[in-house]
Amino acid sequence: MAKSLQPPDDGGFRAGVLRFFILRILTIVAASSVGCDRGTDAGGVELRVANWGGPANLSEFLELDRGIQRAFEAAHADRGVRVVIEQIPGEGQYTSKLMMMHLAGNMPDVAHLDASSAAVFVDNGVMMDLSARIASDPDVEEGMFFPNVVDIARRGEKVYALPLDFTPMVIVYNRRLFDRAGVAYPQEGWTREEFLTTCAALKQRPPSEREVWYPIDFFNWMPGWYPFLLAGGGDVLTSDGRGAVGALNAPASVASLRFIVDMILRDGYAPHPRVRTAVGKDLFRAELSAMTLTGHWMMLEYRRDGLDVGVVSVPHTGERKTVMYACSLAIPVQARNPDLAWAFVKHMTSTEVQKLRNSTGLAISANRAAAEALATDDVEGAFLREVRFARPPWGARVERYPVIEEFGWEMMEDVLHGGVSVETAASETAKLIEHELQ
Repeated sequence: MAKSLQPPDDGGFRAGVLRFFILRILTIVAASSVGCDRGTDAGGVELRVANWGGPANLSEFLELDRGIQRAFEAAHADRGVRVVIEQIPGEGQYTSKLMMMHLAGNMPDVAHLDASSAAVFVDNGVMMDLSARIASDPDVEEGMFFPNVVDIARRGEKVYALPLDFTPMVIVYNRRLFDRAGVAYPQEGWTREEFLTTCAALKQRPPSEREVWYPIDFFNWMPGWYPFLLAGGGDVLTSDGRGAVGALNAPASVASLRFIVDMILRDGYAPHPRVRTAVGKDLFRAELSAMTLTGHWMMLEYRRDGLDVGVVSVPHTGERKTVMYACSLAIPVQARNPDLAWAFVKHMTSTEVQKLRNSTGLAISANRAAAEALATDDVEGAFLREVRFARPPWGARVERYPVIEEFGWEMMEDVLHGGVSVETAASETAKLIEHELQ
């Protein structure tokens, strides 16, 4: 996996991407700001930690996180350490605003790193290489973590972040609805043909008194349908991450896109986005669909809803594959307290803290011992078995990938709403992506 995450050895490419983000950032500066003055208590040390989200995100999970951070402060009470969480609000603005802080010379000591945009920071000299610290610290070794999750922030022998938690994308199914329909539960490693057979059976046996009914939910969000493309032998980009022509418009990719579109337009196995908008609900949570493609973060909601769910792999056409999304901790090169930042990263990724932190069920711990200790039921066990089939998102190594995901959304909109053929949409979108990556 480490080799596959090598960035293109092209300084011009990287410089162009950095210029792209600088331009975006300059447009934000006039409209928004991130505070630059950070005082410290007399005689104390302030450790600044950046994370996405705003003050409204005070969930049970975040409250638990606060308690874990207070424990770190207590362990360093002799230095008067105070952990200051800098929540960066704004949908999709974390990357741009954190880069703005970097350009202003006002980076925090620790930054949460989203795998979907990791390349922006890793490949532009924003984060420290932690490999020397890992090698010299007796309390940390790479083997503590799932290797493919560590690889998200690896470049050759260098490691720029330690992973906190992650999720492979999976199919979640409602056992109660399967039982009512008399349809057998899907089995691990199932094929696309078996999936379609299951959908046909569910479609013929809808639960009574449902306003709408679909075997599987669908939402046009590229990270949510990309696993279907991957498990069908297709992909968005070529293996070097530099182009899309020959990948997105390749036969396997086109066949997978047609599979998705046919579920919606031909077979009625999944809702058209227009229907989903009209209903105004998450169809799976409302028990208006029997399956959905999602990640571990939704398990909390499903349990609160009282759903009895199972987890199974994404149906494949020959080779079992999925994608994973992860959160890691990195130390910016501008960190004012790098040694203390490293102590914090070690604390947050340690086995005991990870057991506590992920006991909420929001994600899977990237710490293998903690993840295995928490896998006490069949759902958690199924998630763990998917880990070895999961690959990092393209955003871990392709800096412009967030823009590419917008192209993917537009492509699907053109097909579902505009009547454009799958072949034409894939071909034209591949060309647009190719141009974007030049």
